Amino acid sequence: MHEVFLDELKKLNTRFMNMVIDVSEEIDDSTQAFIDHDKKAAQKLIKDDKDISADALKVEKRTLKLMALQQPVASDFRNVIAILKATTDLERIGENAMSISAETIRVKGNKRIEATEKIITEMSQKVTFMLDQVLKAFIQNDETLARQVAKKDDEIDQLYVKARHSIIDGVKADNTAAIAAASYFIVIRLLERIGDHVVNLAQWVVYKVSGELIDLNEDESVEDELDLDTNNSKDKN
Repeated sequence: MHEVFLDELKKLNTRFMNMVIDVSEEIDDSTQAFIDHDKKAAQKLIKDDKDISADALKVEKRTLKLMALQQPVASDFRNVIAILKATTDLERIGENAMSISAETIRVKGNKRIEATEKIITEMSQKVTFMLDQVLKAFIQNDETLARQVAKKDDEIDQLYVKARHSIIDGVKADNTAAIAAASYFIVIRLLERIGDHVVNLAQWVVYKVSGELIDLNEDESVEDELDLDTNNSKDKN
């Protein structure tokens, strides 16, 4: 009976890993379409959506079925629970990626702020790298790597703040960029949220390996840093 359980667990792990790969591709493709102002590519991404939500539901059903199949040992139980919880974050990441595609359609043809788009490209590259690394940590049961991935989110938060300043400066320099700026604000927020979800994935890797439930997010939020920065600017004026 335990062999049946392990076989089903292996299939579950494979399905989960494929979901991570699909989500990573969606982030790459949606952000590239946004930077290229490629409305057709964005429309195709939305039309050909890999339907991460449907995949997530299948994984959730399989995990619950697996838990009912046999009382798993502690390590196997943590593996199943980690996948169940991490699937929710993957679903949110997929939704955010599709929202970026929607912004591509909205921003098409409007004045661009090239400096901001360079930052957005960098943010996208970093979050996809984080996602790839957290998958590696999950496969290898590497708690140290998972914690390292979580720390990388600080870089995403810093780029988020940098992008906000870039957008504001861009609109000040040319107010015709205001329409695009609205989409830029949405996209950088979506990428920042993706970074947070990847941190959650890292937390589930730690739980899977050690059984320890911890919060790998920093205490100070991005909003706190923005408020501090805004107050400093006011003091200088």
